[in-house]
Amino acid sequence: MSSLEIRSVETRDARFPLEAGAGTDAVHSAPVYSFAVTLLRSGGQANGTGLALTLGAGNQLVCEAVRLLAEGLVGREIDELMADFGAVSRRMADHPQLRWLGPHKGVVHLALASITNACFDLWATSRGLPLWRLLLDLTPEQLVSLLDLRYLEDILTPEKAVALLRENAPGRADREYILRAGYPGYNTSVGWFSYEDQEVRERTREALGRGFRAFKLKVGSPNADRDVRRATLLRELAGPEAALMLDANQQWTLPRALRMCEALAPMEPYWIEEPTHPDDIEAHRQLARAIAPVRIALGEQVPNRVVFKNFMQAAAVHFVQADCTRLAGVSEFLTVSLLARVFGLPVAPHVGDMGQIHQHLVLFNHIALGHEVLFLEYIPHLRDHFIHPAIVEDGVYRTPFEPGCSSDLAW
Repeated sequence: MSSLEIRSVETRDARFPLEAGAGTDAVHSAPVYSFAVTLLRSGGQANGTGLALTLGAGNQLVCEAVRLLAEGLVGREIDELMADFGAVSRRMADHPQLRWLGPHKGVVHLALASITNACFDLWATSRGLPLWRLLLDLTPEQLVSLLDLRYLEDILTPEKAVALLRENAPGRADREYILRAGYPGYNTSVGWFSYEDQEVRERTREALGRGFRAFKLKVGSPNADRDVRRATLLRELAGPEAALMLDANQQWTLPRALRMCEALAPMEPYWIEEPTHPDDIEAHRQLARAIAPVRIALGEQVPNRVVFKNFMQAAAVHFVQADCTRLAGVSEFLTVSLLARVFGLPVAPHVGDMGQIHQHLVLFNHIALGHEVLFLEYIPHLRDHFIHPAIVEDGVYRTPFEPGCSSDLAW
């Protein structure tokens, strides 16, 4: 099979206004779900679509960064490009001028996410395979060649990454049951911050009727009683066996987080998400010790693999919420998943892609790396904008079989 050549790179600024209250949290009060889209054109039937999430204003800045970073991809054959993608992504991330705008965070890193995800989509599409199958078919050496493991050598060398994949290979066949069973989801859309109590009731009852048994509620109100009241309401509606996640979206200072976690502990939260500033590793470490056995989830605002490594080393995180539309795409997501495996931590992605790409990645994580099956976040607000929207039935993500990353948008 001859490899496809990338003939052109396009970007699109795609913005999708939400219905009233949807997507709101304690910090982001007026979100417009938006994708900085990279389109890799091959001149044939196979093309690549890459996504990076923003909340509206500034989305065009990421698109402009995509145009600048992706210039060198035109004329490259996709198989040749992906054979050593770790080095390719390293060169883009270390652009001699644009790197100054990061490094490895912010607008330029979001652009790298969009470009990287488009490369993986074109690669999988050109081979007629869904992303999860493409990744599972790679040898450990081929998989590791996709990754940039710089600055992780104290924890994860290429040799150790290959060994980790080999160590988990014997159980792969047994873990492939997940392809038939599907991957459990949790519903975030029952508890957006701006929803009044009655709307939380109605949406939770509807989600229970659709088979969900795990739910997320946005907290972080100026009035602590509101958070406790709404969490109590959701716990009573969902029942004692349901998993209840509480998400403060970085709103609390450490002293307030300590008080609020104590006040919310009777609801037995499965995790407390983003309890304080995402750069304050020491505050998360102190909080993790103080609120045990309640556990901390984070990653939505963690910009790169190095910061994730620091959180893990500090024992400041229990659930790793890596997101391939916030990190530098699929390849850095896989790197963080390997790191989490080293530290014995579960990965429960934040879904800036609305679960479209991550439904592939959690299957790979479980089958190839032996990661625990937890929950994949479910946010349905952009379903109608995808050509192949994720199928969630009885609260479970069904395995996608269409070629690619499930990221093609219905323009």
